[in-house]
Amino acid sequence: MTEREGVEAGAEALTEERDGGGVGAAVGPGDGWENDDRAAGRRPEDEAGRGVVVAFGQTMKTLRVREGLEREEFGRRLGYSASTVASFEQGRRIPTPRTIERADEVLGAGGLLCLWKEQVERAQYPVFFQGMAVLEKEAVELLSYDTLVVKGLLQTEEYMRALLGMRRPPLDEEVIEQRVTARLARKEIFDRRPAPLLSFVMDESVLRRWYGGRDVLRGQLEQLLLIGQKPNVEIQVMPLRCEESAGVDGPFTVVTQKGGKKFAYAEAQGTSALQTDADQAALAAARYGIIRSQALTPRESLAFIEGLLGEL
Repeated sequence: MTEREGVEAGAEALTEERDGGGVGAAVGPGDGWENDDRAAGRRPEDEAGRGVVVAFGQTMKTLRVREGLEREEFGRRLGYSASTVASFEQGRRIPTPRTIERADEVLGAGGLLCLWKEQVERAQYPVFFQGMAVLEKEAVELLSYDTLVVKGLLQTEEYMRALLGMRRPPLDEEVIEQRVTARLARKEIFDRRPAPLLSFVMDESVLRRWYGGRDVLRGQLEQLLLIGQKPNVEIQVMPLRCEESAGVDGPFTVVTQKGGKKFAYAEAQGTSALQTDADQAALAAARYGIIRSQALTPRESLAFIEGLLGEL
């Protein structure tokens, strides 16, 4: 896999691809994969993102003052406290797209604030992950193979907290809250319309690890069974007894955009790579197809997960 170094590469790779430029892959610290704060807003992840958020906040404040609204009244109309409004205006928190739309309406901005939505939303991620974040939101198909932990999109909140609490060096509580909120927000992919096709294959060992303890694992397995019932979702298990596996090189994700363009993403031990080369992404998709054929069928897999629940 060809790699371009530097934290700026992720966004550049996707931008160049959309503009017709050919690039290989983008890499950067994988630890920036998900970083949000609680519902009150998210923190920008880098200097470029911070600049965008600060500029947006100043624009919103200018419009609020023009309308003669105090922070308390403005916050009441948005459903936030005055202190949270201050955080938005000072660029210390990132409002959700829905909050931006509501602020635009309350302030009579005529769409001026809504013009910032995409840039502000992307600012919650490090530059290198912004391309992948956009891909996931626009995916018509997402294929994921996992060998260490349950995919973030499938995790329960308790499972998330258990994993994040195991990080070494330890993460600050605020950081953990940010990342939990980010992962929970990304689950909207399951309810998107039109529904994307989602396929998840995971090693049996992933489902047997007691991360967080018996109750956490039980809740996670129960959630897998529920999500596996969705018509646009397939969950499969690669059994330990399987003598062959095309996934020996580790976990990865393949995302397909409308129009059929594919991208491959992988991360491990503090590094990540977004593969934009068409041939390499196609090979990753083909490899995933082999992995899927080697795993238990979706029906067999759900029955297998039910069996694991019975053992707890």
